[in-house]
Amino acid sequence: MKFTKGVFLPYLLTVVVASSETRKAHFEWDAIRYVYAFGDSYTFVQGTQGHANFSFIGDALDPSFTREQLLSNEIIAKNTSSDGSNWIEFLTGCFQGRPSECSTQLWDFAFAGADIDGNLLPLHHDFTVPLTDQVNQWARFASKVLPKPPAETLTAWWIGINDTGDTLGNATIPDFTAFWRIEIGSLFRSVNQAYEGGLSGAHLFINVPPEGRSPAHVGSSTGTTLKEHIDLFNEVLSEHVDGFAAAHPSAPVLRFDANAWFNEVLDHHEEYGFKNVTGFCHCPDPGYFWYDSGHPTERVHKLLADAIKRHLQEVSNK
Repeated sequence: MKFTKGVFLPYLLTVVVASSETRKAHFEWDAIRYVYAFGDSYTFVQGTQGHANFSFIGDALDPSFTREQLLSNEIIAKNTSSDGSNWIEFLTGCFQGRPSECSTQLWDFAFAGADIDGNLLPLHHDFTVPLTDQVNQWARFASKVLPKPPAETLTAWWIGINDTGDTLGNATIPDFTAFWRIEIGSLFRSVNQAYEGGLSGAHLFINVPPEGRSPAHVGSSTGTTLKEHIDLFNEVLSEHVDGFAAAHPSAPVLRFDANAWFNEVLDHHEEYGFKNVTGFCHCPDPGYFWYDSGHPTERVHKLLADAIKRHLQEVSNK
């Protein structure tokens, strides 16, 4: 997709994702009251009963929780990978306290450092909860506790950033197309598990952003290799989203092209108010795109959430 400089900003944010939509069922963003999230550090929120700096609730060493623990658990404000609020908090407006007290409830099972499947790639830590186990955790301890009426529920999936990075230089994988199909096949077994367990409303799939342009990789040979990994991962992901949509025609299946959106902002960063997109700063300076070597700042998360919300509003009632 080509972009034209100088076009009014909200239009750019809309056009970036408009052509990537697959819809076969009615969706209305304004009706959404419950948002479930699975993923990694880009999506996790800190909970008072979570693993510090990694999760909303529980970890691999102790994934269980009671109904009372879940419902009394509180989101801790501005404790994310951006050292501020993140995209899912901006999208829902659920920034702190008990999710049940938010007008749009955010039930976030994402775990910082997660890959898709611990049987396919090693865990970052012994307490890490990969996405497959995030869904197992939800299914075992939360699915019968939390509300999920289909017309009022959106489930968001954003995973693959660690998977594509963790496989850099992995000589034991001779065929990455085959490997991503195995990995993303595991992802969609979990997606189907969530769907069959009651998350039968809308599903939002977000692809992997261009992490090769992050400070950890920009200008290096690893950046080129990582781009190849991500492009292939996103291609296989798109194929599986198509398959899920075809198999579940009654469920709204939505996509957001984070890869295109990140590239657009990085390519035209001055138009978006950023002065530095190659370095990073552990500081509140709004001119920086990156908070650290691999995570964007709170301001990026805010702009991203605005773009996603516009997209969801656009596809509503169509």
